[in-house]
Amino acid sequence: MRLHLLALLAKEPAHGYELKQALEQTFGSAYPSPNIGQIYVTLGRLEKDGLVRAVDVEQSNRPNKKVYYLTGKGRDALTDWVDEPTEGPRVRDEFFMKLVLAPLTGIADRMALINRQRRHYLALMRDLNELAERTDQGNQVALLLIEGAMLHLQADLDWLERCQEDLA
Repeated sequence: MRLHLLALLAKEPAHGYELKQALEQTFGSAYPSPNIGQIYVTLGRLEKDGLVRAVDVEQSNRPNKKVYYLTGKGRDALTDWVDEPTEGPRVRDEFFMKLVLAPLTGIADRMALINRQRRHYLALMRDLNELAERTDQGNQVALLLIEGAMLHLQADLDWLERCQEDLA
């Protein structure tokens, strides 16, 4: 969440609740709603690390609020994040380790593992389909996030078929 908050602060200074609202408006229901407590804890750490600075703003009928600004060091960290490629495919897949090693122990049978994992992926796919149906069709960001997750799941389902053909 650190870098997500820095990205929002690069656009404009904000306080914690504004950052929470910006995340919710940008990603809609496709992204789990952030906990406001976690946002403020993260902002505190970012401030301690010198990536943001906080300014107290007086309010007449309410307690003062802290507005956070991105620092030069924060902009550098954000630029590094944007410029760095995102992690690619995983070679150390936890399910594959189970699929290969568990049958050696006699604890599980490969077909049972494959079928259980397939049911899990299909349930996740159903949940994503329902989420897509509930999502505001005008929110392209949320819809693309959901579509990306569905495409990854479909690839995982295809890979399970391959595992079944070659290993079971």
